[in-house]
Amino acid sequence: MLTLQKLTRASVVLTFPALCLLLLVFAIPIVQLFLNSINAPALSLVNYVTFFVHPANVRVLIQTIEVSIVATVICAIIGYPTAYLITAASKQVRSVLVILVLIPYLTSSLARTYAWVMILGDRGLINNLLLDLRVITSPLPLIYNRMAMYIGMVHIMLPIMILPLVSVMLGIDKSQVAAARSMGARPFSAFWRVFLPLSLPGLRSGALLVFILSLGFYITPAALGGLRDAMLSTFIAAEVQSSFNLGRIGAASFILLAIAMTVLAVLRLNPAGPKGNAASDRRNRFPAAGALVRHLTELGTLRRARRWNMHLYRAGDATHVWRFIGITVVIFTLLFLLFPGVVVIIVSFSAGTQLEFPPSGFSVQWYRSFFADPSWNGAALSSFEIAISVTIISTILGTLAAYGLSRSAPMLRNVLTLVLLAPITFPVIVVGIAAYLGLVSFGLVGSKTGIVLAHSIGAMSYVVVVVAATLANFDISLEQAAKSMRAGPFRTFMRVTLPLIRPGILGGAVFAFLHSFDEVVISLLVSGLSIRTLPLKMWENIRHEIDPTVAAVASLLMLLPVLWLVAMYFIWWRSRSRMQAASARMLAAV
Repeated sequence: MLTLQKLTRASVVLTFPALCLLLLVFAIPIVQLFLNSINAPALSLVNYVTFFVHPANVRVLIQTIEVSIVATVICAIIGYPTAYLITAASKQVRSVLVILVLIPYLTSSLARTYAWVMILGDRGLINNLLLDLRVITSPLPLIYNRMAMYIGMVHIMLPIMILPLVSVMLGIDKSQVAAARSMGARPFSAFWRVFLPLSLPGLRSGALLVFILSLGFYITPAALGGLRDAMLSTFIAAEVQSSFNLGRIGAASFILLAIAMTVLAVLRLNPAGPKGNAASDRRNRFPAAGALVRHLTELGTLRRARRWNMHLYRAGDATHVWRFIGITVVIFTLLFLLFPGVVVIIVSFSAGTQLEFPPSGFSVQWYRSFFADPSWNGAALSSFEIAISVTIISTILGTLAAYGLSRSAPMLRNVLTLVLLAPITFPVIVVGIAAYLGLVSFGLVGSKTGIVLAHSIGAMSYVVVVVAATLANFDISLEQAAKSMRAGPFRTFMRVTLPLIRPGILGGAVFAFLHSFDEVVISLLVSGLSIRTLPLKMWENIRHEIDPTVAAVASLLMLLPVLWLVAMYFIWWRSRSRMQAASARMLAAV
């Protein structure tokens, strides 16, 4: 009885509702899928052997890893200097640049993929421009190939690489770089020896996210890639639509999952990352070469010292070129991120009967077509209903879970956090299949309730991440002060904790809404034939017909995150005004 009372009082109990939902819709089905893959109870590896026996399957697997690695490397090459330059900008400019990176990140990935279809298509922006200029006589094959797939994937993944890098770089103590410069280090040496090692955690997090998400990519490769560029997620989706053999589907899913988990384990267990031990490892591996390099380096020490004395007190130096290059890099990166959206918005106002850029005239006919078509209206209404329900459920469960985790023991908190974040760290196609199996057992496939539950497991993870980050900076002594005034736990939470963490909860709710509203892959698997959400309707139109109404829908989806950002700024501004007013009243009373 005493144990039960202690368990009831424990904060970890608050995570139970979220864990129960996760268990029913995701965890138990994923175990069921694994048992199917090994033909339980007979227990054989025939499905895995069958997968690797076919050369085509192995080629698709290698291709999936290759595409994911290349996309990650490209994102790192573009993202690192961009994040560095954003961090080096003034506070006001930095805020604007971060918002400009954040807007594409919050925009529907389906809308961004559609933008590249319009730009790279046979009658797209580039081909039309070249044809009009008489540079070419027939459209270039810019779409349905590997290059188009990389462009689309990098465009969608680049903000996911830049944002963690900016977050980590902002936390680096710049005085360490200044100290290195004051000791005579050149700018590049100070960057290479001091700044880069300290920024590696951000690079590792961004690369990890991009690689894991790229492994499970389905929509963009299917829309922009060719038939020979199929990813493993495409193979799994084809198996679901054709044979629905759970053994083969489970084997392919767990091979994909094993790759993701291996990368996660390797990057998480690598202690070298933030400490910069990689360089010392290289030196230990080649001691003779290291000694030679050090000897050659020492030969130039006196010369570098003289140059340093010459440049130490010089007011200006030749940094204008690098400043120009830096500004150019940032501008090109932002153009790459924002220009496709601008093209879609402009084309959506075209007066022609087909998609054209630049438009021959201005018209809102495609917006009228969207609002007058019951199939589009119904899909939009379904998406809003589902997204609002998902937001309510995931915000409540995710906030309770985050609060419970913040008051739990460190080891238990780490384990439960990994469990709660599993739906957004696993490849989305695997999550979709698990959700489908979970909903089948409850008879909820093809229902809005089923879609809401399937979306909620991923949305809940985003709420946990955002609210937990807010609680990490929460001063727990405020709660203790309230309790010392005889306030109960519920009253303390409602009167003290909740108002202070409200911005984090609202931020998590925004991410939950956008996650649900933009979800395609899971909806494709669990919606059946009776329910069509807006992304599903849009996806079908992109695949089967060229309907200019899609441009109007895509432009509306691109405006959605802007409206959310304005709403969040207004909430933040009101919250800050209230706090300032409360502080002023307290000072006046004193």
